[in-house]
Amino acid sequence: MSLEKRKDFLPYGLPCHDGDELKGVTEAIESNWWSRGPKVSEFEEKFASIVGAKYALAVNSCTAALHLALLSHGVGQGDEVITTPYTFCSTVNTIVHTGATPVFADIDPDTGLISPEEIEKKITPKTKGIIPVHYAGQACDMDKINGIAEKNGLFVVEDAAHAVCATYKGTPVGGGHNATAFSFYATKNLSTGEGGMLTSDDEEFISRARVMSLHGMSRNAWNRYSKGGSWRYEVQYAGHKYNMTDIAAALGLAQLDKLDAMQSLREEYAYIYGRAFEGVKGVEPLKISDMGRHAWHLYAIRIKSDELSIGRDEFARIMTEDYNIGISVHFIPVHLHPFYVNNYNTCRGQYPNAEKLFDEELSIPLYPAMTKDDVEYVAKAVREIAAQHAK
Repeated sequence: MSLEKRKDFLPYGLPCHDGDELKGVTEAIESNWWSRGPKVSEFEEKFASIVGAKYALAVNSCTAALHLALLSHGVGQGDEVITTPYTFCSTVNTIVHTGATPVFADIDPDTGLISPEEIEKKITPKTKGIIPVHYAGQACDMDKINGIAEKNGLFVVEDAAHAVCATYKGTPVGGGHNATAFSFYATKNLSTGEGGMLTSDDEEFISRARVMSLHGMSRNAWNRYSKGGSWRYEVQYAGHKYNMTDIAAALGLAQLDKLDAMQSLREEYAYIYGRAFEGVKGVEPLKISDMGRHAWHLYAIRIKSDELSIGRDEFARIMTEDYNIGISVHFIPVHLHPFYVNNYNTCRGQYPNAEKLFDEELSIPLYPAMTKDDVEYVAKAVREIAAQHAK
C-alpha cells in the first residue's frame, strides 16, 4: 500500500520559536538600544558559559567570525590556510578576503569531515593555519588535527556553523583552546535570524577581534553613548562592520533558554530516521563517530545510484514534486565553483571523496518545528521511493 501523499508542502527548514522571542525583541526595541548594547553583552556571556569558553564575541554572521579569527591570527598575503572543499563557500571566501591562499584537503568518505591525513599532505612552508569544519553537526577528529597543528606551528580555527550543542570527547565544541566560529542563521540549531559568535580562551585574541569587528575603533557605541561614556575613540585597525545588534541578541537569548529542548527534538527525530533507514537498499546515512555528541544540524543521506535505478537528482525531484517535501544538498564542493576554478585552477577529479559525496548527498528535513508525524512521513517517503526504484 503506497503512502498517502501530503497536500501541504513541508519546508526543508524553519526556525523554532514561541512568544519568548517576540517578548525579547520588543524589550530590545523599547530599550532604544537597537545596535550593540547590553543584550549583546548578556548573550556573549551566556553563550560562552554554555560552550565552556572564557570569552565570546557576538557578530553578524559566522562568516564575520571566521574572517575576524583569521585577521586576529595575522593571516595575510603570501600565507596559506588549509580547509575542506566540502563546506559552504563562506569558509573559503574568508581566507581569500585576507589575501591568503586557500588550500583544500579531501574528506573522510564516510563522515564528510576533513581528513587529518590529507591535511598533513598539504602543509608547506607557507601554511599558517587550518580550518576544520564540523560538518552536519559532528565534530572533526580534533586530537589528530590539533596534533598536526602543534607539530607544524599552525593555528586552528574551528568552523562550527553546524555545531551548536556538539561535543568532542566530552568537551563542548567551542570550549577547547582553539578559536571557534558559530552560525545563528535562520535554520541553525540556535537562531538570531542572521548572526554568529567567535569564542576563545585567549583574552588578547578576542580583544583584537572585538576592535576589528567595529571599524577598528577602540570604543563602541555602548562605551561612548551610555552614561559615563566618553565620545573619544581611536581607530586602531582598518576594521569592519561586523557587530551584532541588541535586537538579534534578544532573539538569541530567547533561543538559549529553549536550546536543550530543541536539541532533544533533533536527537529524537534523528533516531527515528536512523531506525527507519536501517537496511534500506540505496539509502545510506553518513557514519556517526563515537567521539562526541552530534548536533544534528543536518540529516544527510547518500543515494546510492549503483543500488537504485535513479540517482540523487531524480530522487530529490520526486521528494519535492511528488511527496511535497523540501530537500537540500550540502554541499557543492567549493573547488567546483567558477570563482575557484578560474582563480585557483581547481577542477573535478582533484578531491574525489568530496566529489563522490556531493554526487550522492541529500539532506532531508530535520528541525524542532517539525512534528513527529512530519518526520515519520519523510522517513516513509524515502523508504517508498527507494523501494520503487531498487535494482
